[in-house]
Amino acid sequence: MVRIVAAWLAACFLLTAPSHAQTPLPSRLDDIIARGTLRIGLTGDYLPFSSFDPATAKFRGFDVEMAEQLGQALGVKVDYVHTSWPKLSADFAADQFDIAMGGVSITLDRQKKGLFSTPIMREGKTPIARCADKERFGTIAEIDQPGVRVIVNPGGTNERFARAQIKNAEIAVYNDNVRIFDEIAQGHADLMMTDASETKYQQKLHPGVLCAVHPEKPFDFAEKAYWLQRDVALKAFVDQWLHLMQENGSFRAITGRWFE
Repeated sequence: MVRIVAAWLAACFLLTAPSHAQTPLPSRLDDIIARGTLRIGLTGDYLPFSSFDPATAKFRGFDVEMAEQLGQALGVKVDYVHTSWPKLSADFAADQFDIAMGGVSITLDRQKKGLFSTPIMREGKTPIARCADKERFGTIAEIDQPGVRVIVNPGGTNERFARAQIKNAEIAVYNDNVRIFDEIAQGHADLMMTDASETKYQQKLHPGVLCAVHPEKPFDFAEKAYWLQRDVALKAFVDQWLHLMQENGSFRAITGRWFE
């Protein structure tokens, strides 16, 4: 009898508990909608994903178009925050922006700090070299030779990949990720290993001078996605938005403008 009474009292307590105890806490998604702005972090030095023009203080690129579409879906204005690859993780941790876009690769280190959207692209690292040297650098073993000059931009997955793979070749760090490919074209470096999408884009910008080396068969596997501050509601919204963009053809149209 005592157990029956205790169970009945517990049930009564649950039924009469204040409703505010079950009210969910506001999410970052709620905050974004309430303030009317979505803060997007971009490095602005990684076409075709994003580029920053100091003269106009404006960004352009694939992920700029995607960010504008996301802002429209949320019904808010998009504010762009200029970051850099060496500072990206620190700026993310300091809550300088809600989402990092612009060709961000999924890594476990980044996953510790936030959440990733559904991947938007699958690719990996592959070389880009002068077309005359294209056949010299098909494998890591061919690249990792004394006298070969590998150039990298600092602070991102390109530098980490090069330092993990290269033990004998020279690695040179070049801080300007926009002009780094000119260093190869002008003979100041032999090659760079970067994302296949970037090698194909730079090949288009330097026809007959720079060539992507087997971009269809990269050295490793990677995915690009949008790096979100840790909020389940925001991730759910972005994932659903990406799904709709892919199904209604909008994603394909933007991809075609920048990657084909």
